Amino acid sequence: MQFWCHVECNLGFRKDKRFMKRDNIIAPEGYPFIVFSLVITVFVAFLGGNCWLIIVFALITFFIIWFFRNPERYFQNEEKVLISPADGKVIKIENVEVNGTISGRFKKISIFMNVFNVHVNRVPYDGKIEAIHYHEGKFFSANLDKASLDNERNEVMIRTEDGRAIWTVQIAGLIARRIVCWVSPGTNVRKGERFGLIRFGSRVDIYLPEDSRILVKLKDKVKAGQTLIGYLS
Repeated sequence: MQFWCHVECNLGFRKDKRFMKRDNIIAPEGYPFIVFSLVITVFVAFLGGNCWLIIVFALITFFIIWFFRNPERYFQNEEKVLISPADGKVIKIENVEVNGTISGRFKKISIFMNVFNVHVNRVPYDGKIEAIHYHEGKFFSANLDKASLDNERNEVMIRTEDGRAIWTVQIAGLIARRIVCWVSPGTNVRKGERFGLIRFGSRVDIYLPEDSRILVKLKDKVKAGQTLIGYLS
């Protein structure tokens, strides 16, 4: 898999051309899949293929369009509130000691995204992208504990205005084979902005300062850029 990180500075809520690229109703990364599926469907229909075969290809096309949907999201922007970086189900909440790319004690929330969730990831808190670290890895099912360390992943560190670090980690899953990141180090980001996506089922881990107050519980369903997951102290 070839990973790439696309620089998208100063996203904001302005309707300029740079932002509109990521503000479409369909994530641009989905267009090649949609076009390919449409071409196959039309080709099968043109050749007079079996009716059920045409229906199957048409359903696949609709599923791909649905998978790459990129809806607008709104949230109650209270002071120090953290919002979810991903759609999905909360599968882990724990206090962890980390030694590696980041070091220290953190509160970690893991969100599992199935193939029916929106896969566009969003910024959980205002700040500046201080570092991005991409790690090659395996493709275990993203709901397993070992996926956090063993799977292919992309770590995005946000430094808040008051100096605290928040790590949002995009993790590839059993089916997901592409992590996409639209920001780069030095980019100023705002809460709720889109910063990337993961294709076809995956997971996002978010590491928060240890004294953060967590609002979500295990098995809660959350939405990126909408669900409040906690507060910074």
